[in-house]
Order: sequence, then structure tokens, then C-alpha cells
Amino acid sequence: MHLANYLGYLCQTEFDLADGYRKVGEAHAQEADVYYITHTLAKQCESHAEKLKSFVDRYGEEKPEEPELLYHEFLDQTRSGSLGLLRDMQDLYLVASACDISWTMIGQAAQGMRDGELLEVVDSCEVETSNQLKWLRTRMKEAAPQTLIVAS
Repeated sequence: MHLANYLGYLCQTEFDLADGYRKVGEAHAQEADVYYITHTLAKQCESHAEKLKSFVDRYGEEKPEEPELLYHEFLDQTRSGSLGLLRDMQDLYLVASACDISWTMIGQAAQGMRDGELLEVVDSCEVETSNQLKWLRTRMKEAAPQTLIVAS
């Protein structure tokens, strides 16, 4: 069973996303909404990873390298200024998207195994991850015209 691989992948990616949210929030603290919302979303991600722990105990956990590669590619460093914020938010969006599709695949496995408990966790975390993506997309749409058109 390869579920252990995705449980390990998602658990680590959620922790990495939490760290990324905090880094971006700190780097762009002058944007009050970004600071506070990213810290709230970081706590959500940590909660998601914690909720996976009992299923890791049940099904096992493999530690694929991909989450670390993804983290170092996108969230290792933050940028400054309005363009930096836009790019940092885009990086968060990419990592959050990796979480989102992983929740979907684990949900499919939970349905196939008839694991109602796992499916319940997937459903709640998938909704929160979807809301994170919506916030990131909306925040980027809001910032893009000013950032990309107006000279700095």
C-alpha cells in the first residue's frame, strides 16, 4: 500500500507550508492582513499535520524527499517590496496546491478503504486548504495591478 508515502508527503508539506506562511508573514509584516492571516494559516497547517498523526500510526509513513525539495525551491527565502510579496504569495500558492491535491488523493484512498475516520479528517482539512488557496488567489489579484503596472 502506497498510502504511507502520501501520508508522509502531506504531513511534511503541511509543516513546511506552516513555516512558509510564518516566514512570509514576518517578511511582509508591514502588510497587517498578510502578517495576521499567514500566522493563522500556519496554525491551520500544523493542525492538519497533527490530525494525520493517528493515520500515520495506523498506515505507516514514508519520508519522500519531495517536500523538502519543494520547500527549498519555493519557501526557503522571502523577497522584499510589493513584487516580493506577490512572488512570495505565489510560492505559498504552489505549495498549498500540492497540499490540496494530496488531500484529494488521500480522500480517494480513504473512500476505497472505507475509512470513515480518515475521510472525515480529509473533508475538514481539504475545505480549509481550499480556503487558503482562495485567500492567496484573492490577495494576489488585489496586489497584482498596483504591483505590476505602477512603477516602483
